[in-house]
Formats: sequence, structure tokens, C-alpha cells
Amino acid sequence: MKLAFIIDPIHQLDPCHDTSVALMEAAQILGHEVWVTQANLLSVMEGKAWAVLQRVELVPVQLVDGRWIAASPWYRLSDRSLTSLETMDAVFMRTDPPVNDSYLYATYILDYVDQNQTLVINSPSGIRGANEKMYALQFTEVIPETIVSADKEFIRRFVEAKGATILKPLGNKAGEGILFLQSGDRNFNSIVELSTHQGRVPVMVQTYLPQAKEGDKRIILLNGEPIGALNRLSSGSDFRNNMATGGTVAQTPITPQEQKICAQLAAKLRQDGLIFVGIDVIGGYLTEVNVTSPTGIREIDRLDSTHLGHQVIQWVEQTLKMKN
Repeated sequence: MKLAFIIDPIHQLDPCHDTSVALMEAAQILGHEVWVTQANLLSVMEGKAWAVLQRVELVPVQLVDGRWIAASPWYRLSDRSLTSLETMDAVFMRTDPPVNDSYLYATYILDYVDQNQTLVINSPSGIRGANEKMYALQFTEVIPETIVSADKEFIRRFVEAKGATILKPLGNKAGEGILFLQSGDRNFNSIVELSTHQGRVPVMVQTYLPQAKEGDKRIILLNGEPIGALNRLSSGSDFRNNMATGGTVAQTPITPQEQKICAQLAAKLRQDGLIFVGIDVIGGYLTEVNVTSPTGIREIDRLDSTHLGHQVIQWVEQTLKMKN
């Protein structure tokens, strides 16, 4: 197979952490061609999506004394070539958020890939329709009490009723801009005004879950099925558990309640073409559904001695065989 990965500039990726690199390595190890491009290098010509692509050859990371070790350099790129994306067997959209105009325009361009010919993971329309905070709201049985609003008084009433809450910007990633908001906070007005851009942009406010002190679980789903999980723990100086904010990771099982959550999401994820997804769960409650460039494979593989990237690529192999 020929696989294209739409990523951030490759020199900015961390081969010991980034899931995109783990997927590309798995594809190479399984005998496939790996090509890379960036969202700003996509085009439409004669009704088809094209990209400036480079073939990449990777030096796989090695697990040494419980740590991933990368070679230097860890990749080599070919010359650039303008190529129709329909010459690829599959295209992985793995650009990191925020989902800004540039990101959205890239998904519009990917609409011009014939998915009967080339598999796009995740579906461009699915990504557009699945804000990573808002998407969870349709699964009301398994989420904490939540509101979304730009109205300060509406937010105030919710916070006063719940006592302790978490405020989340709708478009950020990796814990950016998440705030702990309590009833009676003297900074309440300023926090809400800054977060909502003076009442112009809605934010999500959720009941604070005390179980967050025990960790924030990331579960990786492949075509709706859970294939691995890790627990993210705060550094102690920050209430957020995100790896990007200094949190640590620990091995964890997937509980029966979490299996139930995954089962509730499965049909909707498949319907929306959201094949590779990372959900966040705290205390048995779904808090986010990550569809843009979910991460966690490197950490899960290290903790559980798994090869999740291989599972993903093998799923692509089987899916394309069934199509043909």
C-alpha cells in the first residue's frame, strides 16, 4: 500500500511520543510506502485533491530500559512531488488542532478525494462535524452535567448550583485554557469575560469530578472498538492531567463502565467516518472525544508491550481488501 500522512512539519514531531510517527513506523515495518505532506500543501485541480508529497524512510524507535530512544536523524525525506491523493491507498489526516480556517479548508480539499478509491482517516466531514468538546454532548447518559454558553449570568447560575466546575474553551487542545471555577470566586467575571471574549464565544462548563485526582484516562478506539488505554496523572502543581502540561502516565485497564461508554459511541463514530479516535474518561464519565490527531499510542505500547500502530495499519489493510 501507499499511505499519505498529513502532519505538522516532520522536524517538529517527537518520534518518542507522537502517534503519527508510531503509525508511520508501523506502516513501514509492515512493508508499505509512507508519504508525508502538510495541510498548506494540499490543492484541488480538475475536481481532484492533490498534495506536495515526500516519501519518508524512518528509523524506528527502540525501547531501552523502559524508555523510547530515537536515532539521530530518525527520518530521511525524498524530493517533493505534486501528486494526486487518489494515487494513495489511504490518507491519514493528522494535523494538530486548533481547528482554525486553515484546518477547515484542508478538510474541504480532502472532500475531493474519492473515498471509494482512497480511504481518508478520519473522514473530512466527520472531523468538521465533531468538535472535540461538543461531540460528547449527544451521549447525555455518560457525561458529567455540562452547559455550553457565552452568557455570563447563565454560567454564573450553573457554577453557583454546582459549586466547583471546569471551564473549557471549545477550540483548544492539550489542556490549553482549561480553568477551575468555583462558586464565589472573586475572579469569576474576569475569567468568564476573558474565556468568552467578552460574551462573543461560547465555552463549555462541566461539573468538577473529584475523581480527576485519580487520573484522566485516554482510551484509543479503532472503528468504534477500544484497543488500548492509559491513565494520565497531574504533576501535582497543576490540576490538569494532560501530558502536554507535565502530567505523567500509568498503566490502566478498561473498566466495564468504560466498555459501556465505548459501545454507546461506536455506531455514531462509524456513521461519521471517525475511525481513529481517542476518548477521555474521568471517574466513569466521558469528557471529550478527540478526532483530529489523538495521541497515546507510544505510551500505551511502552506500558502494555503492545503494537497499536500495527493494529491500525492492519485494519486499513483488511478494510481495503474488503473494498476490492
